[in-house]
Amino acid sequence: MIVLDYKDRRPLYEQVVERFKELIIKGILPEDMQMPSVRNQAMQLSINPNTIQRAYSELERQGFIYSVKGKGSFVANIGSFLDGKKEQWRQGMNSMILEGYAIGISRKEMEEMVAGGEMQHIAGQKNGPNSEQSKGQQQEEQKKRQQQSEGQEERGMDKL
Repeated sequence: MIVLDYKDRRPLYEQVVERFKELIIKGILPEDMQMPSVRNQAMQLSINPNTIQRAYSELERQGFIYSVKGKGSFVANIGSFLDGKKEQWRQGMNSMILEGYAIGISRKEMEEMVAGGEMQHIAGQKNGPNSEQSKGQQQEEQKKRQQQSEGQEERGMDKL
């Protein structure tokens, strides 16, 4: 469920926190689901149980999980957290739009940026690099580049 990157400069507990937050936000770990025990998670990741305990404490402090004495830790309801994050995002997006208009980016250009790939690339679009659609797009782009280079060669031959 969780993979740690030992080349990452961040402490392991921060990586554990980040991974669990991703799983909770994406709904992979649903509300009220019991979290793996500290001991089991530590054994699975081959790290010190204190590292997992620190991560769980941080997740609880941030409101992603809650503890029940004698039972363990459980995934919290993060609906209000997500609502707040979405509102933050909307405000940021509105600021970016106003800034774009201020520097001369048209609405059409903005729409093209959002619809045309910049946002899909940044967000790690649903169609990942190995998807059929992505492979098809890559093949189309490769054909276009090949046709362009062939056209340039032909134009070069015409000049001779």
